[in-house]
Amino acid sequence: MSNTFFGAIADDFTGATDLAAMLSRAGVPVTLRIGLPEGPVANETATAFEVIALKIRTVPPEDAVAEARAALRWLRARGAKRIFWKYCSTFDSTPRGNIGPVADALMSDLKIDRTVHCPAFPENGRRVFMGNLFVNDMLLSESPMKDHPLTPMRDSNLMRLLAPQIKRQTGLVTFPTVRRGAEAVRDAMATLSGHVVLDAVEDCDLATLAEALHDIPLICGGSAIAQPLPALWRNTGTIGQTATAPLPKVTGGQIVLSGSCSAMTRAQVGVYLKGAAGYRLDPLELAQGNLADARAWLKMQDPNAPKIVFATAEPKSVAAAQDRLGVARAGALVEDALAQLAIDARNMGVSRIVVAGGETSGAVTRALNVDRLTIGPEVAPGVPWCFTGNGLALALKSGNFGAETFFNDAFEMLEHGVASATG
Repeated sequence: MSNTFFGAIADDFTGATDLAAMLSRAGVPVTLRIGLPEGPVANETATAFEVIALKIRTVPPEDAVAEARAALRWLRARGAKRIFWKYCSTFDSTPRGNIGPVADALMSDLKIDRTVHCPAFPENGRRVFMGNLFVNDMLLSESPMKDHPLTPMRDSNLMRLLAPQIKRQTGLVTFPTVRRGAEAVRDAMATLSGHVVLDAVEDCDLATLAEALHDIPLICGGSAIAQPLPALWRNTGTIGQTATAPLPKVTGGQIVLSGSCSAMTRAQVGVYLKGAAGYRLDPLELAQGNLADARAWLKMQDPNAPKIVFATAEPKSVAAAQDRLGVARAGALVEDALAQLAIDARNMGVSRIVVAGGETSGAVTRALNVDRLTIGPEVAPGVPWCFTGNGLALALKSGNFGAETFFNDAFEMLEHGVASATG
């Protein structure tokens, strides 16, 4: 008999690790599954908190809906009572989706007429005020996300962003209501249906929202609102006490693989290159079938020395490659190249791998045949070290997350044995 209580569906791999990190920080054991699980549910070891990492952020909406629905069926078959649709805290989505279509489909399958959307992550500078999403001190539409190569965010209003994607109406629980407390939030929710956006500016707002909404069947949004939930469920007796297991200590070679072109990743690559060997991938050269030079360069490197292979570039360079190759092909070429280099690195003795970018993380984990991860300590908010069952340590970083020193910080954490803690 399965005892899964909480089931999450994430639209990319870094988002999944982000959510798993928040739950682990709350003191619950988390199983992170890479891709849709296969095999009979009865043969699985029951886990109370399950996170499924899909790669559906930028696929056609109908494909995203189909995969999300399959994940929901798997989770419900294991007994999941609470479902979480995890997407990026910067609401990465085109006018067609995929945030809205997946949320609509999950609502239909759960037979509910209302859900909430809360991408706020104050610890990482994401705040929602009067329905508008801010990145640090900028509106989303004025932040570097406006130039994202796959999901350029040219509007900051979450209701306007959702409206063309969904079949149901939108609503808003405003900041003044949230500050009046959980009862005020519940009263406001009673008057709303469809997709309800939640204002949240500080962590205290997330705590209020979680207190008001921890019993609803479906929550959509970023990872931060999930952190207060386990304590609320324990306090109400919905779940029992849980314990985390000791984590492995991983030694061996190291590498950074970066496919993200976000402003923060560009800064992180620049800092890391000051003390690491580096090789830059060019999508136009990859289109000519030239990966041999990169593979030869990697083969010559000391497995234990700092090194990075990156396709990270300025927006103008990215746009130029996309104009020549098309957006999808340019991205796929980089992902495939970094996936092959991850295999090469593992084969030469590298066991500690940092990956920057959600799409890249998906390609790398699949290439390494990773289907399940144990969540370790966070290098930065929302970015934990994760451990496979075959001796690898992976840090899967969303493009915008982490300080400029993130890559150095990640390896230093393992060097000092922090990963042997229980999270």
